[in-house]
Amino acid sequence: MRKIYVAAHVYMILGLVSGLFYREFTKLNDFTGDSQLSVVHTHILALGMLFFLIVLALEKLFTLTAGKLFTAFFWVYNAGLALTIGLMIVRGSMTVLGHEPGAALDGISGLGHITITLGLIFFFVNLGKCLPAKEEAPSSEVHDVRR
Repeated sequence: MRKIYVAAHVYMILGLVSGLFYREFTKLNDFTGDSQLSVVHTHILALGMLFFLIVLALEKLFTLTAGKLFTAFFWVYNAGLALTIGLMIVRGSMTVLGHEPGAALDGISGLGHITITLGLIFFFVNLGKCLPAKEEAPSSEVHDVRR
């Protein structure tokens, strides 16, 4: 459970730092156009911090870490997110500096997205196996509340 909290916390810090980097880097280079740097902090906060806070709540309810695929999900998802975010920063920085990103960068970025998807597959399979097998039917017993 602590590992999930630490992941959310690290992504919160990275998200805030990346927003500061975007603002200062574009200001320093007198850049006013569009670049991928403008959405890096929201990606980190949503796919990192918020996602892992939701995972933390689900862990409390269903003990996800006991599932066989939790470790695979955790590391594959984080690797995919790191690759994707890293390449967004590289691409955005190149744009701000006036360089044209090549096709290879797009291909590697695609691998990051595929890796995130694989991590999400592990997550949902693991979640499905951690859910109770059958929900209890509501009781047909009527209680007299007037007593």
